[in-house]
Amino acid sequence: MKRKEYTVIIAAPQKRVWEVLWSDETYPTWTAPFSEGSYAETDWKEGSKVLFLGPNGNGMISRIKTRNEPTYMSIEHLGIIVDGKEDTSSEEVKDWAGAMENYTLEDKEGKTKLTVEVDIAEDHIDSFEKAFPQALQKVKELSEETI
Repeated sequence: MKRKEYTVIIAAPQKRVWEVLWSDETYPTWTAPFSEGSYAETDWKEGSKVLFLGPNGNGMISRIKTRNEPTYMSIEHLGIIVDGKEDTSSEEVKDWAGAMENYTLEDKEGKTKLTVEVDIAEDHIDSFEKAFPQALQKVKELSEETI
């Protein structure tokens, strides 16, 4: 598991960037580089379960570890869901269970510096290196659209 960091400066206030990251309307748009048609089932509250799902209903089980709106969200990945069955204990899952995904939004003179730190399994680093910059560019575009 490696921790990678991705950063983008967005010409929009933190509140707007936060809304883009976590609203049901925009989440599927900016996460499309990871999986077209993906979505999240959650209320985004601290301690809540999150199902990050693809169009086939398979995906990841996670939980909101920390939520400090509009400056920080920490998500802990716990397992997978396949064909409606949750798996948090198989050997496959044990390799990366506990991986973190942390979003920090800092005010920089009216702009927002968005930094994402994510723990990535070695065999997924190449795809994340490609998808994360594309996803953050989408967050930037969506956030700046209404300014």
